[in-house]
Amino acid sequence: MAHAEPSILAVDAGNTRIKWGLHDLAVWRARGVVPTTDAVHLKAQWHAAPRGTKVTVSNVAGPDVLAHIERAAVECGFTCRVIRSEASQLGVTSGYDDPGQLGTDRWAALVAAHRSMPGLKVVVNVGTALTIDALTGDGRFLGGLIVPGPSLMRRSLDRGTAGLRLTEGVFQPFPASTPNAITTGAIQACVGAVERVRRDMEAHGAPPLGMLLSGGGAMEIAAYLPMPATFNENLVLDGLVAIARET
Repeated sequence: MAHAEPSILAVDAGNTRIKWGLHDLAVWRARGVVPTTDAVHLKAQWHAAPRGTKVTVSNVAGPDVLAHIERAAVECGFTCRVIRSEASQLGVTSGYDDPGQLGTDRWAALVAAHRSMPGLKVVVNVGTALTIDALTGDGRFLGGLIVPGPSLMRRSLDRGTAGLRLTEGVFQPFPASTPNAITTGAIQACVGAVERVRRDMEAHGAPPLGMLLSGGGAMEIAAYLPMPATFNENLVLDGLVAIARET
């Protein structure tokens, strides 16, 4: 009798949040988010996962956070694998000079994007950092940008200037108040970076046919993007599940 494959617990540990999802190889059975500062409490969130679950981790949050994740996995009776960015995997080929230097969250997102959307595409993840990556239809990662995300841009003004305090504003084409100028400026800067990548792809004979959008700050910029975007809040987690199933 064939044994059923174990469930997969995908964990995306970012600078601000740890997103996780329990996948039974058909659907997501449970999902959750905790602040990265609360990584020590992950075990309590994983009570629904059966013993033998395979934990597959993308970690860009540093060694202390990873230690908490690995400890929680061991205490729950799970196996744990931390992915690395490869030169080639699941049809995606890295364009980085040193493939291992690419953040594993970006790599997992590229794997998921290649599997979910055909053709040339831009892959945008909006978190503490904004990443914008160019991917061809045959899986070649051409490269991408990393800039501060909109919330980090606003916080940097609060910390780095004497007269610009962090207050909530709204988007305006021509902002008429300082809070609106800060909010609009952060959004426009992020959208401008996305537009720059789109234009560069066009200039190099690889015009994108689609855009994939993910991340906790995605909805802040979605309405202002230069082309329609498909939102997938689980893009990195989807990539982690695909990588876990490969081995």
